[in-house]
Amino acid sequence: MAGILDGKVALVTGAGRNIGRAIALRLARDGAAVVVNGRSDRGAVEAVAAEIGAMGGRAIAHLADVSDPAAVTRMVEDTAAALGGVDIAVSNAGLRRQTPFAEMSFEEWREILSVALDGAFLLARAVVPHMIRRGGGAIIGLSGISTHIGTPSRAHVSASKAGLEGLMRALAVELAPHGIRCNCVAPGLIDTARGASAGAVPGMLRAEGAVPLGRKGRVEEIAEVVRLLAGPEGGYITGQTIHVNGGAFLT
Repeated sequence: MAGILDGKVALVTGAGRNIGRAIALRLARDGAAVVVNGRSDRGAVEAVAAEIGAMGGRAIAHLADVSDPAAVTRMVEDTAAALGGVDIAVSNAGLRRQTPFAEMSFEEWREILSVALDGAFLLARAVVPHMIRRGGGAIIGLSGISTHIGTPSRAHVSASKAGLEGLMRALAVELAPHGIRCNCVAPGLIDTARGASAGAVPGMLRAEGAVPLGRKGRVEEIAEVVRLLAGPEGGYITGQTIHVNGGAFLT
C-alpha cells in the first residue's frame, strides 16, 4: 500500500464507524500507518484495523477515552513506541445529544465539551512534541454545520465545535514555525448511522431545498477533504474551516 503518505503515522479518534472509519481507511489507502481509536467498542475499532490490514496496510486498534488526559498520553506514547511517532492527528471523536437548553445540566454540558473540545486539546498537546521532532505534521478537527447555522437543543454540541475551530486557528498560528498545519472540516448532512442519543436530523436540514445539491453527503467525501489537509497537497492550508455541506451553509 505504498503511496504519497508512505512512512507517515496517523491517529484517528472516533474511528470505529461512520466518518472516522472512512478517514482511517482513506489515509491507509495512501500508505499511512493508522491508529484506530475508539472509546469502548473494541470490536468496531478492531474491525477497521482488520480492514486496513486486509488492504495491505498497517493499523493498530487502541481503546482510549479522549477526555481522559492519562489515557490520551498513554495512547500517543504507545503509538510512538510501535510506529515511531505521529505525523497526522484527526480529532473526530464527539458526542451528539439533543437536550433543550432549559433542561440541560452542567454535567451534560461538561460531558459533551470534554470529548470534542477537551479531547482535541489533549490529543494536540500529546502529539505536538512528536510532530516537532519529525519536522512537521497535520492536526485536523471535525467540526460541523450545527455550530454555524444554530441548532435547537444542541447548545453544548455547537459550543464544543465552535471551541474546536477556535483552537485550530490558534494552534495554526502558534505551530506554523514548526511546520505543523491545523485545520477543521465541518461536515453538513452526511449519510451516517446515527446513535439514539443523536436524535433526529435538525429540521432546517430536512426541509425541501435546505441542501442545494439535493442529497446527503457520503462519509468518503469528508474523508477526501481530510486526506487533502493531511497530505502534501494541503501544504499551504492552515487555520481554516473547510465546509463540506452541499451548499446548505455558505461562507
